[in-house]
Amino acid sequence: QVQLVESGGGLVQAGGSLRLSCAASGSIFRINDMGWYRQAPGKQRELVATITRGGSTTYADPVKGRFTISRDNAKNTVYLRMNSLKPEDTAVYYCNAAVLAVLGGDYLDYWGQGTQVTVSS
Repeated sequence: QVQLVESGGGLVQAGGSLRLSCAASGSIFRINDMGWYRQAPGKQRELVATITRGGSTTYADPVKGRFTISRDNAKNTVYLRMNSLKPEDTAVYYCNAAVLAVLGGDYLDYWGQGTQVTVSS
């Protein structure tokens, strides 16, 4: 079993910053892509940013230039630095990881439980 635990959410004023963390633990041989998604009330879950094991990143257009995704492979942890936050960034943020439990097995997708980010105007 694999667990993803997010932390770092909270309430912040518009223009402020937050840093989210997501640590993976359990039966892990290797983690491939990791990412952050978010879901606002009444909306579908959407991609925020992804990062490959080698460090290549992609970002959704609304967060480009404001958010930075990074990871520490030794700690099985992914981060999301969020600057210049806007009220429309308010959502539950989820981390995702493609995990290989044993060599020769298949990569499986795992999700964290989510952390609330609220940006006040």
